[in-house]
Amino acid sequence: MNKLFLILTISLLSTIGVIAQGIDFFHGTWAEALEKSKEAGKPIFVDAYAVWCGPCKRMAREVFTRKDVGDFYNANFINLKIDMEKEENIVFRQKYPVSAFPTLFYIKNDGEVIRKVKGAQKAESFIQLGKSILSKIDYSADYIKEYEKGNRDPEFILKYIESLNKSNKPSIKIANLYLKSQTDLSSTINQQIIFAATTEADSKIFDQLIANKKSIEKIVGKEAVAAKIEKACKATVLKAIEYEFPDLLEEATAKMKAHLPKKAARFAILSELDFCIAMGDAKKYAKCCSDYVKKEAKNDDKELHKLAQQMESNFKNDATVMKQAEKIAKKALDKNGEILDYHLTYASILSYNGKKAAALKIANNSLDIAQRQGGLQKVHRLIKRIEG
Repeated sequence: MNKLFLILTISLLSTIGVIAQGIDFFHGTWAEALEKSKEAGKPIFVDAYAVWCGPCKRMAREVFTRKDVGDFYNANFINLKIDMEKEENIVFRQKYPVSAFPTLFYIKNDGEVIRKVKGAQKAESFIQLGKSILSKIDYSADYIKEYEKGNRDPEFILKYIESLNKSNKPSIKIANLYLKSQTDLSSTINQQIIFAATTEADSKIFDQLIANKKSIEKIVGKEAVAAKIEKACKATVLKAIEYEFPDLLEEATAKMKAHLPKKAARFAILSELDFCIAMGDAKKYAKCCSDYVKKEAKNDDKELHKLAQQMESNFKNDATVMKQAEKIAKKALDKNGEILDYHLTYASILSYNGKKAAALKIANNSLDIAQRQGGLQKVHRLIKRIEG
């Protein structure tokens, strides 16, 4: 009996563990979900389902339970499951009618539908769908009206800045104007405002974050401050690429070196690679790739393969880069010959380098792996391209 109890307990704990990794669905009423959405500042995701629906069951079993899906949806939405055929959900059904199951609703906290999607989704497309929804929401609209009326209460300013950041709108100007009016930046609320407003490394507010780093760490934690510094430096790299301004790239890498030295070397090389790709600078890119292999990728087959793919994708017409890419792709394949994509990337690069026979040999040799692991169509498409 004890043994049976132990087995059942382990099974139950295992099941709970799987569920906990996925979406954490809210168990209150629709009215309570709307209220919770307002409090949390998050839109609502609704899985409108029927108990007999096969695709609904599959999505519940294979998609909602995934950790990556749960991490994304739990962080960004109030999640709700509604059985559309239950009498208790008639009010919701009348306001939000459906003609197919499942129907996925994305709804604002005022009840307005952002988007309505019919049919089950795969995990990856489900996450992308959620991201596209978030990009359409302006969380700052109500705050803008209040700000224009003259509200400068510190708590309000903090929420306004956070709403602008969440809506991917600039908040630095609002923060600068507020902080300029302050004689004491050491108060908890002002330090929270500095932290929230630090979105770019090339800003006065970034320097204020650093100047108040220890006290801000006591409020939000060391990890949060480190993550904020890295994110701000990445934003400045993106600005450097957008405006084709290398000085900003140098500033971002210098600030990473000064404030997050353990991550600085990798950050600098990756940022330089991105900048070279954006500028189309093949010569400098080739040198950066060489440095990356020596200092970062080394003998990591995944890193090597990813780099070789990037080289092919961005500079397939540059002989110097592609000659280097060939060596890197071969090194990845030599490290791990059981991964189909490594064979395909190496064969593809060989074909671009004019080595048709060698490319075909590698591609054909990969058919056995594709037969075992799946991916025969990919191999046949590549062979056809090489032959053509």
